[in-house]
Amino acid sequence: MTVSVNIPGYEYDIRIERGLLARIGDECRLDRRVLVVTDRNVPSGYSETVAAACGKPVIAVTDGGEDNKTLETFAKLQQMMLDNGFTRKDCVVAVGGGVVGDVAAFAASCYMRGIDFYNVPTTLLSQVDSSVGGKTGVNFGGVKNIVGTFYQPKKVIIDPDVLDTLDKRQKANGMAEVIKMALTFDSEFFAQIEKASPDDDIMDIIAKAVDLKRRVVEEDEKEAGLRKVLNFGHTLGHGIEVSSDGRLLHGECVALGMTAMCAPEVRKRLSAVLAAYGLPEHASFDIDRALDAVSHDKKGTGRTISSVWVPAAGTFELRDMTLEEAKAGLELVRG
Repeated sequence: MTVSVNIPGYEYDIRIERGLLARIGDECRLDRRVLVVTDRNVPSGYSETVAAACGKPVIAVTDGGEDNKTLETFAKLQQMMLDNGFTRKDCVVAVGGGVVGDVAAFAASCYMRGIDFYNVPTTLLSQVDSSVGGKTGVNFGGVKNIVGTFYQPKKVIIDPDVLDTLDKRQKANGMAEVIKMALTFDSEFFAQIEKASPDDDIMDIIAKAVDLKRRVVEEDEKEAGLRKVLNFGHTLGHGIEVSSDGRLLHGECVALGMTAMCAPEVRKRLSAVLAAYGLPEHASFDIDRALDAVSHDKKGTGRTISSVWVPAAGTFELRDMTLEEAKAGLELVRG
């Protein structure tokens, strides 16, 4: 399956197919110098498969995780390209989850003012979310994704077979983002997720989630309006994530953030879906630290915090939330 993204002045394909990784040389122009960026948590066979299809591959293995989504990692990638004689005609390929994709894309967007970038997401979370839309960046000063660019890939390669190496918790981590998109934009899709089992074939769900995000990104590439809705669950979720010191995964924090930001009737339906995938409704975290992170989040506008509320499945409201309201939401989901 191919999902074509058409942004003013730029067009690229997201290819979704089982076994696609093994044919990446037919899908992407890799007959040149290629910086293949991965991390230690990703099976090495994936990056080696990509490297085998490249003209002159250089593999960069990062430590992975949010703690390494930094300017230091970005600088190391720049240095590797410089040391290996990369030019404007060469490219970067990310092979891994969202952290790898964000840092590698940021590096590609800045090296010689921008070289080609391909994304090969290997987690469900990155396949349905961060691989679509062109957001790149790193964390800085304790704030997530505060330094970065909007930079679209030449192509995205999604091979559902790579998800076989993920455990149930990591798959659930990605499903949180799928639930988020269905709950805000597509009530029929949310109803499908309610009826589905975690053991069902994930192919159709990936395709629908990717197409949903494609529609949003095409209308609002740089988050001036509609794309802000994709922050549902993230405003409070990011604060919880910071305060959890790595104990909670990103999707788990988004699940908590969604639970706090929807009407009671929606929360009841959401609760059943979260339980089916092993995602939390409540968790232990430091409210003061979470609230401090929320107040410094890039979505803040001064006295209030931009947020997304879901009054009914498939609908949304953009709201300016006070710190008092944010604290009440955090208290609702603290276990």
